[in-house]
Order: sequence, then C-alpha cells, then structure tokens
Amino acid sequence: MPFIKTNFDGLFIFEPKVFEDSRGYFFESYNESLAKAEGIQINFVQDNQARSSYGVVRGLHYQLAPYAQTKLIRVLSGSILDVVVDIRKGSPTYGKVFAIELNDANKHQLLIPKGFAHGYSVLSETAEVFYKCDAFWNKESEGGISLTDSRLNIDWRIPTDKMIISDKDLLYPDIENCVNNFEYGK
Repeated sequence: MPFIKTNFDGLFIFEPKVFEDSRGYFFESYNESLAKAEGIQINFVQDNQARSSYGVVRGLHYQLAPYAQTKLIRVLSGSILDVVVDIRKGSPTYGKVFAIELNDANKHQLLIPKGFAHGYSVLSETAEVFYKCDAFWNKESEGGISLTDSRLNIDWRIPTDKMIISDKDLLYPDIENCVNNFEYGK
C-alpha cells in the first residue's frame, strides 16, 4: 500500500507508484480512493505552494482547533527536511520529533494530522513545496514552537550561521510554553 504507517498515530508517509520511461515519469500525487482504502478520510479544501532558497527554515507552525489542519506535503523541485512534532496532550508520542527528507527524486509525501506542529528546512539550492490542507488558513488561530527548542533537539541539517528564519518564527515559545488545545484521541 502507498500509505506507510509511522510510530506516530495518524502520521503517514505516502509513497506513490511512479511510472517511468524514456519520456519521463507519471504518478498520482493523491487519490481519494487509495486514502479511503487505508481508512484515511480527508476532504482537502486548500492547496498551498512555497518556493524557498537553501538555508530557509520554516516552522514549527500549527493552527489551533477548530481551525486545525491536516496537511499532505510534497516537494515539486529540490529537497527539504520535513519535520513534525506531536503536540497532542496525552499522546504516547507527545513532544517527539519525526523528520523525513522529501525531494523531487523520491517523490515521497508526508500526511500530517491535526495536532502536530510542522516545519521544514531547505537542503537544496531552492525548493518548491506543495501541500494540501483540509481546513482554510485562519490567522487568529496560528500557533508555533521555537525551531531551536533544546528539548526537541532538532537537527535541521543546516549550519546555524546559514539558517534563514523569519522574525515571527524566532518569537515562538518552546514546547512547554506553547499555546495549544490538542488532546490525543479527540
């Protein structure tokens, strides 16, 4: 099956079947029937695309319930280290980090459920990231966690002096002080 379970409840790696020949390649980047066959029911309502340069680190972002978003992340060109942190209170993996390299060569995607903070670092010269969301963006519900939280100890695979981080992302608190209303199993 193309959806591979991780050790985090609800977090899946999607490995599409790629058909390649001398002309190039073809693959289904999303198929609702395949998702439903795996017990995944999502109604995506918004697509987002971002282009960034080497060293850009974005995140760790989330939206509070009831505006929380499930996301399906993929890379159109380049390479990123995609990182999520489980922030669902009561989860067996609360405060744990999952990281995976997504790029245009492996074509893997990450399905991130509500209750996870999400971010990524750009490992290639540039990267174009595309993601589907099951809820609309809502500015008032934005939340975040510090990219450099020592408790999380994330290796973004970018030297500190090469990191490009927005002013907003530099202001987020550590995981112990972040505002969030996610509870595991609800």
